[in-house]
Amino acid sequence: MIPSVKQAKENNPVSRLYALFALSFTATIAVAQTPCDQLKLSLPDSTIKSIESVPAGPFQAPAAEPDLAGQTPAAPAPAAAPGRGRGGAGGRGGGPQAAVPAYCRVQMVLTPSSDSHIEAAVFLPIENWNGKLQVVGNGGWAGTVSYPQMAAALREGYATASNDTGHRANDGGGGGMFGLDHPEKITDFAWRAMHDTVVKAKLITVAFYGKAPKYSYYNGCSTGGRQGLIEATRFPDDFDAVAAGAPANPHVHLHAAGVERSLELMKNNAPLTQAKVETLHNAVMAACDGLDGVKDGIVGNPAKCHYDPAALLCKGADGPGCLTAGEIETVRIVFGDVKTKKGEIIWTGYPAGTELEVGSLRNVPKGPGGVWDVIRILGHQDKNYDWHNFDLDAEVAQADKAGIDVLTYDLSAFKAHGGKLLLYHGLADSTIPPGHTILYYDAVLAKMGKKQDDWLRLYLEPGMAHCGNGPGPDQFNKMGVIERWREAGEAPQAILASHVTGGVVDMTRPLCPYPQVAVYKGVGSTNDATNFSCKVQ
Repeated sequence: MIPSVKQAKENNPVSRLYALFALSFTATIAVAQTPCDQLKLSLPDSTIKSIESVPAGPFQAPAAEPDLAGQTPAAPAPAAAPGRGRGGAGGRGGGPQAAVPAYCRVQMVLTPSSDSHIEAAVFLPIENWNGKLQVVGNGGWAGTVSYPQMAAALREGYATASNDTGHRANDGGGGGMFGLDHPEKITDFAWRAMHDTVVKAKLITVAFYGKAPKYSYYNGCSTGGRQGLIEATRFPDDFDAVAAGAPANPHVHLHAAGVERSLELMKNNAPLTQAKVETLHNAVMAACDGLDGVKDGIVGNPAKCHYDPAALLCKGADGPGCLTAGEIETVRIVFGDVKTKKGEIIWTGYPAGTELEVGSLRNVPKGPGGVWDVIRILGHQDKNYDWHNFDLDAEVAQADKAGIDVLTYDLSAFKAHGGKLLLYHGLADSTIPPGHTILYYDAVLAKMGKKQDDWLRLYLEPGMAHCGNGPGPDQFNKMGVIERWREAGEAPQAILASHVTGGVVDMTRPLCPYPQVAVYKGVGSTNDATNFSCKVQ
């Protein structure tokens, strides 16, 4: 279970150790950097695997070691060059290899419990350290250290850290199977791997540089977004600011909604052909593309798109230009919210404009899919649990007991710490529908009061897919935003975002603080952010 803030502060010996270590270290040793080859570390509940000085040059991730099944995991994607890739830690790296400065690489295994095995790494720039720590998050069920995102942070002068959340991607057969008969590993995945990594990274930073980082930041998307929310909620002193994108929180609810939607689609059994999906998409775009004042192939505000697929009901013979009643029901299942019997939203539906990307429109599931591990493993600890027994309300309540998610909206301790929370989500995300991030933001305001924009802001990105990519502007300087906010007190207003093709910026747009949206002024290039203004529609 995730501990309360009070329990985290009072009962976590690692957190207390960091405070004592930092105070004693800085009080007795002059501020001086230790050469990497002379760095000696002895940390509680940890095994230092290696400390190596890595010369400047193209980034290469450390060689992967065999997992518990004796298989060597696939190497992480190479680090993306600046301005490329998915634009946020915890997303899916990629792009060409890019040079990084010389750094001291520390690899370790964290063992906060007898059944824990958390692979973690810390990179420390040997020269031109910016005095800050950036911890990066993970994606999916994780199982790998986020080396590409660490390389991106290193390139910008940060000391940086990441972990594999306490298991290898193939453990137990992949997905959530690592948690079968291993409750401690579920706890590691939920919160402990990240928090312990943060604590150890700060200790190592002090040992190497002779001083603690002046500011500590978190940067993650998807599962990384969920990790950021847990950190801000349960360990409010860990970070000075958090950038949390497309948060998969509550993880249990996201996956349970996927199961419910799959079962409904199986029962309805009316997939659309590709031609019919294109007909649907064209109709949605015709109705909603221009709501922001410009038709550009991007639905700027899906919440205002109220297109009814019943308008496409076949009046005569079936054909590619119309939908049958069953196919209309398929559309409603996919794009509608998944709700409990009481009408509570478990997760919102897919956003308008993503019709071409949502595969479940075209393919009837044959079972609950990979998301089933949340129910059978986290909920029941039974790999053979029969999905025919699935009841949404009961299964969510059962799986929530695993304690892997943030189920509270009180971030008052993080606010009191001076923390800043930047939420962002792509409005063309066909992996994690963005509506739930809006619900989370609204719930925080309902809990803490409507005026919270001095520390909390939400930015929705039209045309951006999951953590990046898509036809819309998907790249903005997240770290620059939270740094100026935390260090200089400059709260973000409209944020300039870019779309890049072939290394060239071909579109800029303002990202507006929710609930505002970018609206075309009516003159000038629609690819130029200066021709848009932020308004509440």
